[in-house]
Amino acid sequence: MGLLTKGSPLSWSETVPYVEYIKKHGIAQFINLYHRLKSRQGDQLKWGDEIEYTIVKFDHDGKKVRVSLRAEELLGRLSAEEEVNNLVGTANKFLWRPEFAAYMVEGTPGVPYGGLLACFNVVEANMKMRRAAINGLLKKDESVLSISFPALGTADFTFPSAQCTPDDEQGAGRSLFFPDDAIYNGHPRFKNLVRNIRGRRGEKVAINVPIYKDEKTNAPFQENLAHVKEEHKMRALDDHIYMDHMGFGMGCCCLQVTFQAVNVDEARWLYDQLTPITPVLLALSAATPIFKGFLADVDSRWDIISASVDDRTAEERGLIPLENSKWRIEKSRYDTTDCYIYACSAAYNDIPLQYDEEIYQQLLEGQIDEHLSKHIAHMFIRDPLQVFRERIEQDDTKSSEHFETIQSSNWMNMRFKPPPPDAPEIGWRVEFRPTEVQLTDFENAAYCCFVVLLTRVIISFRLTYLLPISMIGENMKRAQKRDAVTQQKFFFRKGLSTCRQPPEEFAGGETKCTGGQPRSEDIAEMSIHEIVNGKDEEWPGLIPLIKQYLDSADVDVDTRCTISQYLNFISKRASGEIWTLAHWTRDFVHSHSAYKKDSCVPDETIYDLLSLMSDISSGQKHCERLLGTYRSKTDQLIPSAVRRAEESLVMSKQKRLH
Repeated sequence: MGLLTKGSPLSWSETVPYVEYIKKHGIAQFINLYHRLKSRQGDQLKWGDEIEYTIVKFDHDGKKVRVSLRAEELLGRLSAEEEVNNLVGTANKFLWRPEFAAYMVEGTPGVPYGGLLACFNVVEANMKMRRAAINGLLKKDESVLSISFPALGTADFTFPSAQCTPDDEQGAGRSLFFPDDAIYNGHPRFKNLVRNIRGRRGEKVAINVPIYKDEKTNAPFQENLAHVKEEHKMRALDDHIYMDHMGFGMGCCCLQVTFQAVNVDEARWLYDQLTPITPVLLALSAATPIFKGFLADVDSRWDIISASVDDRTAEERGLIPLENSKWRIEKSRYDTTDCYIYACSAAYNDIPLQYDEEIYQQLLEGQIDEHLSKHIAHMFIRDPLQVFRERIEQDDTKSSEHFETIQSSNWMNMRFKPPPPDAPEIGWRVEFRPTEVQLTDFENAAYCCFVVLLTRVIISFRLTYLLPISMIGENMKRAQKRDAVTQQKFFFRKGLSTCRQPPEEFAGGETKCTGGQPRSEDIAEMSIHEIVNGKDEEWPGLIPLIKQYLDSADVDVDTRCTISQYLNFISKRASGEIWTLAHWTRDFVHSHSAYKKDSCVPDETIYDLLSLMSDISSGQKHCERLLGTYRSKTDQLIPSAVRRAEESLVMSKQKRLH
């Protein structure tokens, strides 16, 4: 979602004179914020998920599905209920926010989940209530699906119909395939981002996704762009699906989890420890094998989003010699993180890190330590893309808006999040970003709970999963390949390694990790099955470690049952016994009568696919190949007796610590 400040957005040419000013003051804001809140201690685990949904409309007579451009209307009605609840003092069960596309909405729990283990039993119930709330506002033949729409950019894919205007110089995207009317119009952020990415880059974005070559796929595969001007199609590659708009990435849906740490040091440590887990979840949750109505040779949307917001100039991409740009930049601003940020992890930063030297010195002079300074200075090689005329002048002791305009547009697989300056209830947080959104509430809840339980395991057992940062980048590439969950190997620690310093002692000191410098003999290439479920006696597996943690905790019966269902489901998806959504979708397409084995997925196939998806997500049908036979005991409320018992245990633990 990003920063949703309101005001008069500046075009890229209007932004250029303020770029260095905003960067300098953004760093000053971070320094002030850091020193004001660096001593904040004792925050409890709070966490929440963000799920993005797509609104679709079925044309049953024409056997076609379109995205329904009703997000602004729906959000208005959903937000009205939120405002009423705020006025009368009633807690919101969920919150709704806009997303990039006019057919998308984002839902979160109304308040964060707490540190009680029983909270894991309410996650799925809350997701079900969210879906029901949207369903209650839909028109006939509409459905809400937590998927990335497979026909974005095909002919007449929106309802109401919207036209592309590639030759309109005043247009936001000037896309051949994705009309400006499909961008959310209720906030100026989104269209302005499209314009300014194109303006800074100097041309439209170019997204080329390798085509899946089936029996009758043309060789070379080429889309029919004969009617298009050369200037609009010159970046299309043979044997690739060509897309030219931010909407093909940011118009996909995702699942993210944010959790609060006890203090800044634990947040930094968890950021590092979870970074090696991100490719595992990307492969495990693969859900996006179709783009623009074509079968792709990848299963995930990660690189597509990366290319969709790539604002680097030709010089920065190394296509022409440097003249006007400061440096060549290796990656898009949406990509895999390039460095760890906690002191003991520094030995694993094995790739050259680009950072702004002046900003780095400003941070050091502001008494920010070397490792965090390099992380922030690395983010600030990017320019601000969203500046509002009324908000250029700010009080750097009270605002963090200039910092956040760059921080929130560095879309990496992990995000380290300082507390907002005006929200005393919110502490230091970490956001886990790579997971693909799943079709059902059961799946989404399973992945969220799995990630949060991993944070509890890491802290409780003082585990370290650190790998050389270069291996994370390689793992992220492998994780997107077709059927990566069963066909690829990933670099991972082959044995348990621990940190000597207990997590409750995080208070500014360095965590000392066993093993010192990274050693090649500590790392192996493993399958997702081996990483998740274990490999002989070398590596116990993530799920067995979670189960060991739960065995040492006092968990009520219903919550333990629900968690067990989630873990068993993920275990079988890791082994391939239960298919990923990407694999299931490919199988459906290949077996559909309208598919001609030429990589082109017809409207009729997509219609039948999404009809079945709608039935499965609503619970009208069940698919064992996709979901197994699992059922949770999720509930909307935590029983008062369970809450009292868990809170008593938490209080006892805190007394022992003090």
